Amino acid sequence: MADISKRRFLRDLLRQGGRAWAAFQEGQEEARERADQEAFFDSYESSYALTLAEEELLMDSARQAGIKTEGRDKNEVAKELFAKEGRI
Repeated sequence: MADISKRRFLRDLLRQGGRAWAAFQEGQEEARERADQEAFFDSYESSYALTLAEEELLMDSARQAGIKTEGRDKNEVAKELFAKEGRI
C-alpha cells in the first residue's frame, strides 16, 4: 500500500514540475518578445519603417489616443502609442 502512495506522489511531483517548467519557459519567451519590441524604438535605425510613416498621421492617431504630442519626438510618441495599444 505504501508503494502505491509513493508512486502517486512521485507521479504528481513530476507532473507539477513539468507544468512549472513549461510556465517558466513561457514567461521567458514573453520577456524576450517584450525586450525585442522595446528595442525596436531604441533608435531611428531600428525603427526605420516607422520613420518613413506620415508624421501627421502618426501624431493624429496619438492625439486621438489621448497622448500629448507637443514638442515630442516622433519615435517617443510612437513608442507610447504602441504601449497604450498593448503592443509593448
